[in-house]
Amino acid sequence: MAIQTAAPSTYLSTWSQGPAQWFTRADGSRLRYVATGDGPPLVLMHTVRTQLDYFQRVIPLLTGRHRVYAVDFPGMGWSDIEPGARYDHADLQGAIVEFVRRLDLVDVTLAGESMGATIALTASVELGERVSRVVASNAYDYPQGLERANPLARVIVPSVRAPLVGSTFARLENKAILKGIMSGGYADPTRLPAPFLDELTRVGKRPGYSRVAREVYRNMPTLIAARSGYPAITVPVTLLYSSQDWSRTRDRQRTAAAIPTATVQTIENAGHFCAMERPHSFADAVLNHQS
Repeated sequence: MAIQTAAPSTYLSTWSQGPAQWFTRADGSRLRYVATGDGPPLVLMHTVRTQLDYFQRVIPLLTGRHRVYAVDFPGMGWSDIEPGARYDHADLQGAIVEFVRRLDLVDVTLAGESMGATIALTASVELGERVSRVVASNAYDYPQGLERANPLARVIVPSVRAPLVGSTFARLENKAILKGIMSGGYADPTRLPAPFLDELTRVGKRPGYSRVAREVYRNMPTLIAARSGYPAITVPVTLLYSSQDWSRTRDRQRTAAAIPTATVQTIENAGHFCAMERPHSFADAVLNHQS
């Protein structure tokens, strides 16, 4: 049975005009999402260790030309936690595919950052003609991604993944550790909003969340393996890379070479968490990618 939270945080109401909605999957678990704006559908997929609120600065820039759907991945944010779930690439992609199909979305733009970018790319293949384009920002499809953030991340992330002691390290996460690691994903760490950090800390205290976080970190290799599906992508793809992303030149080149339809753009003066740090640049890339 899913672990549900009786009273999800009201943080969403501080930045969104629309309320949280709940998508019930075939297995009975729920995904939290928001839907706002008018136009062709755009589905936003968030980064490692964040949630749909990550796009709070981007969504208002897109709603004039899109019906924007931002989704919490399974177990993350305020979506239900399934105790037996692996939270690997197949699980995360399956949730997005089910979401798009069950809501009968067509002419869809899939846009994501980090982990969400990789899911956007691979889900476009499974969703076929429903998808018209993909915008993938700082795709997390290479080894040691988060560990490249800073020295703190190089200690904490492998410890969380480690056998035996990993679950203990996952439960030790607190606001100071989270801030320290996430700051390594910003060219300007002051662009990480303090209230958003508070919200991520609240989510981290949900019953069962430490296991979700550990499973996500342990299953990052499944995102890397999913690159094998990139050559099957047929829709237009914009690959966005921040100038100070964790990916290296060879990582970016391999991804671009694997996708037949890809064009590459670079956003200057930004780190891995580009949509939060440079929301106008992220939104411009989405809007300018339209045919």
